[in-house]
Amino acid sequence: MSSLTFDIQRRQDTTAESVRSGILADPGFGLHMTDHMVTATWTRGTGWHSGQLTAFGPIQISPAAAVLHYAQEIFEGLKAYRHPDGSVWTFRPEANAERLNSSARRMVLPELPVESFIESLRILVEADEAWVPAADQGEKSLYLRPFMYASAAFLGLRPADEVRYSVIASPAAPIFTGGLRPVTLWISEHFARAGSGGTGAAKCGGNYASALAGQIEGGQNGCDQAVFLDSATHTFVDELGGMNVFFVTKDGRLITPELTGTILPGITRMSVLQLAKEFDLEPEERRIPVQEWKDGVASGDILEVFACGTAAIVTPIGELRWDGGSAPSTAGEHGGPVTNGIRERLLGIQKGTSEDTYGWMHRLV
Repeated sequence: MSSLTFDIQRRQDTTAESVRSGILADPGFGLHMTDHMVTATWTRGTGWHSGQLTAFGPIQISPAAAVLHYAQEIFEGLKAYRHPDGSVWTFRPEANAERLNSSARRMVLPELPVESFIESLRILVEADEAWVPAADQGEKSLYLRPFMYASAAFLGLRPADEVRYSVIASPAAPIFTGGLRPVTLWISEHFARAGSGGTGAAKCGGNYASALAGQIEGGQNGCDQAVFLDSATHTFVDELGGMNVFFVTKDGRLITPELTGTILPGITRMSVLQLAKEFDLEPEERRIPVQEWKDGVASGDILEVFACGTAAIVTPIGELRWDGGSAPSTAGEHGGPVTNGIRERLLGIQKGTSEDTYGWMHRLV
């Protein structure tokens, strides 16, 4: 694969500083877009071409585009952080690039060179650097959303002859409002996020759309999120709608469901496993019966439960509810010491206030 080059076409009518400052003061999550976007096109026989940075705006697409009919699309999520010296960095973009290509192979889309993926992030953040929140603004960041979709206009079911790639950005506050607090989970017993042999390990929109029904069911039962079980037996823990799950045990283990093909291989998940030794914990990946969760909380064998992902970083899990019962929270008001320790360590690396001994951060500006 040859690398893409990008034509830079910066807009002159960028958002007024006063308007941008107002947005950055309270950005929410995913509500406001920056001034530019990156686009590129792949065509069969030619490969990737027409890379450019251009003004953010509507995408023109045929009503017959394959993505609209067969959901042939994938995406990634990263954050750009302002460091105390004013520079801007992102967390493990090579891993996101590799996962994008893994998703592309599963969804029969073209792979994008890793260096082109990272360069697309760099030129967008460079153009819209003013949208990156200041280093002293807590957990605020600039959320980056690369995505790829089949744009070929054809109603037959076949691999697309034309594919588009794009990156957009949005300033982001913490995804859960009201400060760090444990989330209450609902066990989704009637809906599954993904099935064996399906697309569970790919970061494609259909997996997230299929999680919505379970999340709505959880909300109707007073819960913040839903946790999904394996589709075959409905007895093993898979993941939340958009986050991986971890358990801290009394005997010093940090356990997370193993990657069975139905679980997204999270970048934060991978990083938490690597951090385990710093907290004198033994990382363990295996299938976890949901009954073990219930029993472990009751017996005291499970000390803490938390979820992790790019948007939420690390979030303590409190009460677990299901139809006919519940397991009490082990998280207190703001999460346990391991949950908070791992969270602070990750965030410190990302924000540049803690030493990056793993070489995870990549400078963009």
